[in-house]
Amino acid sequence: MNKKALEALLQEVRDGATGIDEALNRLKLLPFEETEFATIGHHREIRCGFPEVIFCQDKRAEDILGIARILYEKSGRLLATRIAPEAAAVVQKEIPSAIYCECSRTLTASREKIEQTGLVVIVSAGTSDLPVAEEARVTAEIMGAKVETITDSGVAGIHRLLSKTKRLRAARVVVAVAGMEGALASVVGGLVDVPVIAVPTSVGYGASFGGIAPLLTMLNSCAAGVSVVNIDNGFGAGYTAALINSLPERTSDETQEKN
Repeated sequence: MNKKALEALLQEVRDGATGIDEALNRLKLLPFEETEFATIGHHREIRCGFPEVIFCQDKRAEDILGIARILYEKSGRLLATRIAPEAAAVVQKEIPSAIYCECSRTLTASREKIEQTGLVVIVSAGTSDLPVAEEARVTAEIMGAKVETITDSGVAGIHRLLSKTKRLRAARVVVAVAGMEGALASVVGGLVDVPVIAVPTSVGYGASFGGIAPLLTMLNSCAAGVSVVNIDNGFGAGYTAALINSLPERTSDETQEKN
């Protein structure tokens, strides 16, 4: 159940269109639902702005389907990450509208058209970083963010990145995805006046230590405004970017009311 559905139910009770007993029955599954293989949260969208997301790595296809079925039925939106093609096919048989992205290993579905607002720009250093960048894109888009991507624009050919400065500065949030030495985030941070979410990837030769080298570079960035997520965590970057992108501009009066 999302905030809109909960408000509608409360309105029905107030107007007398729905009885208290019926409303209680509809609220029984809040805040979570226990199944044989998972405990599924149904009030996460109300609390955090988006329904529970399925992390599919090491899960059986039938378990993924069971969770997906319940989440989609209750919330009308679905996001599954790190999902194998075989498992995605199983879910798509029951939810034909679900879209599988092979590059990002994500599966998404939405009963209603998603209105995308604001602007998140995702820039990736090299083509090898694209799967992580695409995971960030898919995540941000299903959460309602308008997303633009800039690919293969690493610092080894910095003229490619500088030619995109105008697009970067138009964003409300920038996600910078890079492996190797991870310098992209610092360069982007020196070009824009909005938050930069840095994503280190495991792309690189031996001394990059599976993403640890770019992780440390990004953590030690000299550019202000750069925050860092875990190695290859495109989902975490896309989710955070979408939340920042959706924040309304608050007036001083609104801020005082919240305090």
